[in-house]
Amino acid sequence: YLRFFVYISFFNTAMLGLVTSSNLIQIYFFWELVGMCSYLLIGFWFTRPIAANACQKAFVTNRVGDFGLLLGILGFFWITGSLEFRDLFKIANNWIPNNGINSLLTTLCAFLLFLGAVAKSAQFPLHVWLPDAMEGPTPISALIHAATMVAAGIFLLARLLPLFISLPLIMSFISLVGTITLFLGATLALAQRDIKRSLAYSTMSQLGYMMLALGIGSYEAALFHLITHAYSKALLFLGSGSIIHSMEPLVGYSPDKSQNMVLMGGLRKYIPITRGTFLCGTLSLCGIPPLACFWSKDEILSNSWLYSPFFGIIASFTAGLTAFYMFRIYLLTFDGYLRVHFQNYSSTKEGSLYSISLWGKGISKGVNRDFVLSTMKGGVSFFSQNIPKIPDNTRKKIGSFSTPFGAKNTFVYPHETGNTMLFPLLILLLFTLFIGSIGIHFDNGIKGNGTSELTILSKWLTPSINFFQESSNSSINSYEFLINAISSVSLAILGLFIA
Repeated sequence: YLRFFVYISFFNTAMLGLVTSSNLIQIYFFWELVGMCSYLLIGFWFTRPIAANACQKAFVTNRVGDFGLLLGILGFFWITGSLEFRDLFKIANNWIPNNGINSLLTTLCAFLLFLGAVAKSAQFPLHVWLPDAMEGPTPISALIHAATMVAAGIFLLARLLPLFISLPLIMSFISLVGTITLFLGATLALAQRDIKRSLAYSTMSQLGYMMLALGIGSYEAALFHLITHAYSKALLFLGSGSIIHSMEPLVGYSPDKSQNMVLMGGLRKYIPITRGTFLCGTLSLCGIPPLACFWSKDEILSNSWLYSPFFGIIASFTAGLTAFYMFRIYLLTFDGYLRVHFQNYSSTKEGSLYSISLWGKGISKGVNRDFVLSTMKGGVSFFSQNIPKIPDNTRKKIGSFSTPFGAKNTFVYPHETGNTMLFPLLILLLFTLFIGSIGIHFDNGIKGNGTSELTILSKWLTPSINFFQESSNSSINSYEFLINAISSVSLAILGLFIA
């Protein structure tokens, strides 16, 4: 626990340092610290070969992007003589439009900066590390996919957007990479059996939406989706941790089995609180109103249609795919019957109840070392009647999720996790329900500079340019919003019913 909390505190500190940086050298320093902490946390159980390989893969893949970021920073320092954002933006606004500097060299340096964001935010083709990052503890998966590692690349592009906007070729490339990633992530998520890997590819797809929004100049929509997605995805990952925890009494500690959705099913009867929170997170990510992600995703879809029908078609189709794969996860996990009891189990090394320890050493065990798990000919697992005497304290421990041992067929069933794990789910549920209100458009009148302040989020963000100016006619805005909302929600509901 000491090592875990040291790493996680350092991780949060590095990310806070990154978002408060005022120049590129500070950004790079904290950028590297974020990468180092992710390496330590993904490989937290470092004696397990699969975890050790996963953290190395994440580290090496991010080396590619970090090298590009460093070259881009050095290139801009050579061009401008400064690493301060203020100076870079002044040059972008004054020199580039007047051909004061070499546009080809500036475009190359901007591309190298973008390469760093591609690796950190798991964009195509440097996305390969993200699914393997699931080998870390589940709270780390939630943190990486919500607020730290993958958010760093999106934040960097948003922070440097005034520079990128002066380079149309780079903006087009950013939107293209985002479009490829959002579609690729959604299609990969369709075929996963591991619940955490499915959510990882979902994150990759949603990051593609943010990258697309940045590429088309929709700065506010990208950061709004970053905020709403963070709460929804943290809720889903911690919910998946609760699901995995509830499956371990049945299959032992073995991620291949406790995370396998094929062995789940019917969990709504056993873990109702987790089921309710997971359903809200799923509906939010699908874009169902009035949950958080509906407001941000709808804005991205609307702006992508305005910018290019090609981007609009792919983004809208992927919104339907998102609803499909998210409800596939939900239905495989919570609907139907508990399929784990219909598998042929044994406690041999080749059998399904062979477990591994946290530190990678294989141990042959059933649910508890004090009793033996045997198998019926029909393939349904139950406790043998020839059981050694069970100590009273062990009997009390397992009493909450098993029937009396005198019964002929006695099954072990999943059970709800403790309050320590449920409390964060309920807190995140509140944010998932209400955080979308910061981006809802209200007509608050005209500000002093003649523009309309329409959202709470607009007070916190000061975009350098907005390609999608809001109409001053609130009735037109309401009509457009209604049309866009109906189309996006219809796609989500279609994907839901297909699932």
